[in-house]
Amino acid sequence: MKTRKSKRLKRNIRNFFLLTIFAVLATFAGWFLQRKENLKTRKVEINYKVVDTKKEYKTNLVMVGDALMHMAVNNTYKAGNTYNYEGMFKYIKPIVENYDLAYYNQETILGGVELGLSGYPQFNSPQEVGNSFVSTGFNLVSLATNHSMDNYYRTNGKSIENSVNFWKKYSDKVIAAGSYLSESDREEVIIKEIHGIKYALLSYTEQTNGISVPSGKEYLCNVYSKEKVKNDIERYRDKVDLLMVAMHWGEEYTTNLTTFQKETAKYLASLGVNIIIGCHPHVIQPMDFIDNTLVIYSLGNFVSNQDTVQKLTGLMASCVIKKIEYHGKTTVTLEDVGAEFIYTNKNNRYIVYPYSELNDNILSGYKRYYQEYKNVINRYTDKVTVKGVEV
Repeated sequence: MKTRKSKRLKRNIRNFFLLTIFAVLATFAGWFLQRKENLKTRKVEINYKVVDTKKEYKTNLVMVGDALMHMAVNNTYKAGNTYNYEGMFKYIKPIVENYDLAYYNQETILGGVELGLSGYPQFNSPQEVGNSFVSTGFNLVSLATNHSMDNYYRTNGKSIENSVNFWKKYSDKVIAAGSYLSESDREEVIIKEIHGIKYALLSYTEQTNGISVPSGKEYLCNVYSKEKVKNDIERYRDKVDLLMVAMHWGEEYTTNLTTFQKETAKYLASLGVNIIIGCHPHVIQPMDFIDNTLVIYSLGNFVSNQDTVQKLTGLMASCVIKKIEYHGKTTVTLEDVGAEFIYTNKNNRYIVYPYSELNDNILSGYKRYYQEYKNVINRYTDKVTVKGVEV
């Protein structure tokens, strides 16, 4: 009996040890397999980790001022029954060709010869003006000016209709902003892209020389209001990298800024506009930065038949637009901001010269004028490089 109990005890002890050893081995095996799986998982994570690379995009922009088409200019470039202004730009075209984006202000409406051409005070210009600017390389044009309503009532609206329809022919490569034939056209979001940078242009005028825009047809000409501008910018801001706003504002023939210009520039900057492009004074006014917003208060005239060197000198402003995408964030900066002056030579077929091409035979004392206008540009900022003339 004692022997049986002894054998049973030995058997139980043996089974206990065997179970213990089995449990230890099972635990170790489970730990080993889990560790192996963890190592495999970690290896997969290392092998397939996505690297967040920095992407950089660049484009560049040049901007010039008013195409103020007096009849003397038109008559100079009349060829039979048509007009061709390209000879006027022979020194400008090689410069514009170096830029992806090129802006100008179409001061006078392009109603065309069928409506009868006219000059100051109510202009109507040949549509060939637009053809020549496009063939020179300009692809951004502002249409909201104090002359947008010129001849509107005389032509029963045909002046604006012809102008807008003319620019629609170039809609594949040109943004023409500020004048429309319907509210739905005005509210259409027009965006283009170049080198990975999406851009848009909006255009407004402070006033229309007392010629009223018909009630219910405010789309014909974008007259500035804070509410209108805010609503427009909100439709665009998150859809583009570069947002430009053309402003027809200020007081004519002075380099001094009005309260409206200063306050409006601050307001537009607060809404996230990248570049504010000013025209109307017919003379150069300062450039400045409001935080990251570039403000060109007035580009002056690009071409005209006006009567002083100050009115015949305009500004070519330029910059490089850089876009960087990194860690899910996009930043847009303006670099290499520059200014160069141009001069319309009334004594030689209104040919537009960069100041770098001038001599005293073309414009006596041009270096003195250069220094004067350089001081205007740099009145508020030293971040603009004025180039073109060795003084």
